[in-house]
Amino acid sequence: MSEETLRQGLQSDPPPPTSTEDDHSRGTIAYVSVICGLAWIASVYDFTLFGTVLPVIADEFGWTPADATMINTISQVGIFLVSLVPGLLIDRLGRRKTLIFLMVGGAVVSGITGIAVGAVSLILIRSLSGLSLAEEVVNAVYLSEMLKKVKNKGFVYSLVQGGWPIGALVGAAVCSVTLPLIGWRWSFCVAAAATLLIIPFALRLPESKQFQKVTASVETYPSVPNSPRQEGAKRPGFSSELRQLFSPTLRRHTTALCSAWLFNWFGNQVLTVLGTTILVEAKGIPLERSLIILIVSNVTAFIGYLVHGWLGDRVGRRNTIIRSWLVASAVSVGLLLGPNNELFVFVAYSVFLFFQLGPYAALLFYMGESFPVQVRGSGANLAHALAPVGSIFGSGLLGLMLYAHMPMSVAAVIAGSLFIGISAVCLLFADKD
Repeated sequence: MSEETLRQGLQSDPPPPTSTEDDHSRGTIAYVSVICGLAWIASVYDFTLFGTVLPVIADEFGWTPADATMINTISQVGIFLVSLVPGLLIDRLGRRKTLIFLMVGGAVVSGITGIAVGAVSLILIRSLSGLSLAEEVVNAVYLSEMLKKVKNKGFVYSLVQGGWPIGALVGAAVCSVTLPLIGWRWSFCVAAAATLLIIPFALRLPESKQFQKVTASVETYPSVPNSPRQEGAKRPGFSSELRQLFSPTLRRHTTALCSAWLFNWFGNQVLTVLGTTILVEAKGIPLERSLIILIVSNVTAFIGYLVHGWLGDRVGRRNTIIRSWLVASAVSVGLLLGPNNELFVFVAYSVFLFFQLGPYAALLFYMGESFPVQVRGSGANLAHALAPVGSIFGSGLLGLMLYAHMPMSVAAVIAGSLFIGISAVCLLFADKD
């Protein structure tokens, strides 16, 4: 069978046994969007909280900034390995069940972070936070299918994906209150409680009808050998999924997306996850005021999600992402090498987050649409799994330059700003939407 025939079989949605209705009610779509959004906010709260309180953790354990950066780098290796798990579940277990599994796992990880007694235990525990990060790709796949018939679907999805800056904002705001009162350990327990409150509502989520169609087709068309419909309906094994993702028809697109995620997360790790460290060490701003800058700047980032979701519906998601990341790269250089004036830092960091984080609203939805349905979860998760790898190299490169006594501002430009620009260039080779 030709590659083109196989791709057509993969891209077509196999019909259900009894119905061709693909719409969800407005109430269902609203409920799914709200719950997925709240779950993502809680996950980001936990994931970014570690970077926010890292200077405090470092002080308690007697680590230098370079030590803390390298410990964070090592934990990213575990996050990468854990983040591969959803790729094995989304196209088999289903979108809904995978989301619930990740929520439960993320809550447990948040709760036990507070019992860490040193570098080794903290690395092992935070490695499992890859479960929280992986909710992003499950949301992208799930909602790209649930919102298939919705007008302005990219903008609707941006409201959910906007949970990243909201989660970071909530984490920084709650941390600014809880840290002086109960310390960093109990602050993670608060993050766990936030996720646990949402899980009962997540249990009522429906499964995507497109996934149900694929499941039904595997059972309905088992006896038609070598047919495009049968091959399109099968849910392949992991090795077969990789072969399809890197087949001639998908290879360039898969590689471009993986590269974009990899290199962009050099910058995300250095300039957003470790934002407080950068503001304290590179710009000389005290931790308390750095938290305030993070809180207010993430409001701007949320607006960036909405704007980029809206733009993606109108001028194309891929081009929107490329242009904005190029702007983010340039703005971050100005931020890091410019004056240490707090007003300048606040404005520059807000503009940076607008153009760096905002495009993810378009990127995640673009990924959910761009892969065939049978390998949609695997393809999106493979690219997404490169995020912690980018974090490893970005954080590691930053740490090595700090050990070499390079100024934090210059090191952050090399390890962060430069690779954000490279990630934009990589997306030029992805399929147009």
